[in-house]
Amino acid sequence: MSDQILTYNKITSVSDIKIEPFDVAKRYTKPHKHNKYLELVFFTKGSGFHYLDAQPYEIKPPIAFLIHNDQVHHWSIDSVPEGFVIIIKESFLERITDNAVRFQLSLLKDLELINIDEKDQALPLLFEALCLEMKRAQVNQEFLESALKAVLSKLIGYSKHKISINKTSVEHMFLELLSQNLKNNVTFYAKQLHTTSQNLNAVCQKSFQKSASDVIAEFIIKEVKRQLLYTTKNISDIAFDLGFKDTSNFTKFFKRHTGMTPLNFKKNE
Repeated sequence: MSDQILTYNKITSVSDIKIEPFDVAKRYTKPHKHNKYLELVFFTKGSGFHYLDAQPYEIKPPIAFLIHNDQVHHWSIDSVPEGFVIIIKESFLERITDNAVRFQLSLLKDLELINIDEKDQALPLLFEALCLEMKRAQVNQEFLESALKAVLSKLIGYSKHKISINKTSVEHMFLELLSQNLKNNVTFYAKQLHTTSQNLNAVCQKSFQKSASDVIAEFIIKEVKRQLLYTTKNISDIAFDLGFKDTSNFTKFFKRHTGMTPLNFKKNE
C-alpha cells in the first residue's frame, strides 16, 4: 500500500473515448481511481463482485456499472465475463456536437449500477455497433454520438425511478465543484457560484432535503474513508489536504458524521 490511491489512465493521451469488449484479463484488479473520466461497464455474462468505495455489488448480468471520477473501485470476477466497456474523458464531452449526450450523462451522475431487462436484445447490439465503429480508421462522429445517445437513453429508461431530472443549474455546478475541489467551507462554494450561502442552502434543501454543509460533509466523509482505506496517509495529512485547521477539529468532524474516530474506522475495516 502506498501513500496515494492508484490512478489509472486507460486511454492514450490522443484519445478521449474508448469502447471495446470487456477484457477478461481484468477479472481481478487492485483498488484504483480513474484519471478524469467515466467508465461504463455492461456485463452480459459473468459472476462475482464489483467493489465501489469498499461497497460490494454483486455482478448479476445483464447489469451495467458506472464508475465516476474520483471513485475507488476494483473487480473480483470468479467466472469468465462477457460484456463491454465505454470510457469517456472530459475532453470528449467538450467537443461533442450533441448536447443531449452531456445532459444524459448528468442524469446518470449519481447512479452506480443499473439492472437491465434480460429480454433486451437491442442494448448488446448497440454496444457491438459502437465497438465496430471504433475499429474504423475514420470514426464517424455523428454515428458515434447517436449510438452512444441510444445506449444512454436505454440506461436512463431502466433508472427513471432513481433519477431526479428537475435539478437547478446551481445544484449541478455545486456538485461539479465538490468533485473538483473539496473544502469544508460553504462560503467558498457560494462565492464560486456567484451566490450567497443562504441561497446555496435553499437550493440544497430543495434538491437534497439537506443543508449545503451536510452535502459537503457527505463528499468529505466519502473521500476521507477512501484515503483511510486505500492509502498510507496519516490523519493529520488527510485533515490538512481537506482544509481543516487542525487534527482535533477533523477528528471531531469525522466522529460527528460517522460515530467513530478516523483511527477506529481504519482499524475496524
